[in-house]
Amino acid sequence: MLEVDAGMVEAILDGDRRILARAITLVESTRADHRAKAVTLIDRLTQKGRSALRIGLSGTPGVGKSTFTESFGMMLVEQGLKVAVLAVDPSSKRSGGSILGDKTRMDNLSRHPNAFIRPSPSSAALGGVARRTREAITLCEAAGFDVVLVETVGVGQSEVMVADMTDLFLLLLAPAGGDELQGVKRGIMEIADLILVNKADGDLKTTAVRTCADYAGALRLLRKRPQDPKGFPKAMTVSALEEEGLEQVWTEIQALTDWRKTDGAFDANRARQADIWFQDEIRRGILAQLDQDEALQNLQSELREKVTNGDLSPDAAAAKVLLALKTANQGG
Repeated sequence: MLEVDAGMVEAILDGDRRILARAITLVESTRADHRAKAVTLIDRLTQKGRSALRIGLSGTPGVGKSTFTESFGMMLVEQGLKVAVLAVDPSSKRSGGSILGDKTRMDNLSRHPNAFIRPSPSSAALGGVARRTREAITLCEAAGFDVVLVETVGVGQSEVMVADMTDLFLLLLAPAGGDELQGVKRGIMEIADLILVNKADGDLKTTAVRTCADYAGALRLLRKRPQDPKGFPKAMTVSALEEEGLEQVWTEIQALTDWRKTDGAFDANRARQADIWFQDEIRRGILAQLDQDEALQNLQSELREKVTNGDLSPDAAAAKVLLALKTANQGG
């Protein structure tokens, strides 16, 4: 592996936010030389053994994810904790760009000395997270943050990916009722540790309580997870705007985390996630090799034309490419 600047490693370990931001930019880069340095950097920092509580947060569009993140984050930093927020913004399929406006929507938290906010484009990655969110989490842990909040793009069919890189998953929903309940995918309901019905204030408070009861009933119909204590997963009402219910959410998060650590489920989940990360990197490496080898690129172009013309099935074409890749790796 390539050597990385020792000064960068030490600066990250010392909590230098400017260097941390540069390091996240490095791991998000697709350049081959940057990727090589990023791999070495992550490996060096992982060996330091630092850890933080990783919390995933998702929700339907307009539910107030950024408002909740700021209110919840402010509550944590005022308790003396250091909080990092990794906010993923959707990328345009047409231009590839992202607005990256999460930092401007968290004005108070972004200016707090114990907080760090990093918006990143999803760059067409599935699962509501950016392609290198795992590495960004590792960097924030190495920088000494106690809690890392990963705010995903929004509820979708593949949003469950965030559960494979966080310790707990919060699903934020708005007071609505049956229509909203029908619109939420079962898969994301099954991985949520806490369902938080936001906007439980003003005229919506009664509706929020009723909606929370609906979700609580729905959770009871799902199969109980063996790693959870009695009562989890559970539904709660919160008001991010009026900062109500946030301390109760934190209490439940701590209780569930303590239970899983005592039961061994916490470490087992971390080990499972590391294995998923390992396998994912292998797949990405194979895809990168396919993209970088000129002969394989030419073969793909030739086979793609046959597939689109109906002269060859996609399965048969893929088998030819994989055979060519195997042959190339065996030296001809």
